[in-house]
Amino acid sequence: MPASERIPARGLLTEAALRTLLAEGELTVLGQVRGASNAVLYCTVAYEGEERPCVYKPVAGEQPLWDFPDGTLAQREVAAYEISEATGWGLVPPTVLRDGPYGQGMCQLWIEADEAAEAAEEGAAVLPPLLALVEDEEPGEGWKAVGFAEVGEGRTALLVHADDPRLRRLAVLDAVINNGDRKGGHLLPAPGGRLYGIDHGVTFNADDKLRTLLWGWAGEPLTAEAVEVLDRLAVGLEPGTALATRLAELITEAELDALRGRVAALRASGRHPQPSGEWPAIPWPPV
Repeated sequence: MPASERIPARGLLTEAALRTLLAEGELTVLGQVRGASNAVLYCTVAYEGEERPCVYKPVAGEQPLWDFPDGTLAQREVAAYEISEATGWGLVPPTVLRDGPYGQGMCQLWIEADEAAEAAEEGAAVLPPLLALVEDEEPGEGWKAVGFAEVGEGRTALLVHADDPRLRRLAVLDAVINNGDRKGGHLLPAPGGRLYGIDHGVTFNADDKLRTLLWGWAGEPLTAEAVEVLDRLAVGLEPGTALATRLAELITEAELDALRGRVAALRASGRHPQPSGEWPAIPWPPV
């Protein structure tokens, strides 16, 4: 979306107010985000004098997936937001399920990926890069190795990601929700040190589908913070809780049971998961 067509954010709103805005506001479609395999519409949403840019992904624009025969991409995107909020990390932008101009779909607050550059112009702190390709055999200080990638003309380079606590939290979230498509383009730094992850339509499968660029901590012990979060999440996912009841509206019973199983497995091992070796561990294209 060209910068000239983007709608600037206004004053700060609470998370609850943003959800109300997204759920109850009037959606106006301004254009389509090109390059996506499913319909992604750039919109504004307006409610009681507030207006924000957002993304609307109607269910009617989803392509069928043979390995995700149940539910919708939109429902899984909302479920990922619910889990993100339950962790307390706030890694997924506010996301709701609602009716829109093209029927029911996911509506999510638009996050400007280039706002960090704008913040730098205003004197704010600049976030470091999150991904890189290096010519060395080992990652440098402050980086974690993902694996070697073809860069053309028979050459390879080492793909690395930052040894960043925000990315590490996202790696844990992805393991919990079984994210099958964590690409570099789905990582959105924002002013104030925030990092968001987007595009969570291929998640919560009952089978192991974890495919990500964030393998740098594979096999390493979880942080004490992550262990505490997983302990809280296990309690929050018990049958009859508000979170479990909400998720039951968005994913299948088998997927919900598998979600509980992944949380239990992470708590039991105390370590970040490792690639299964049964399929490519890195999504394609990686960015």
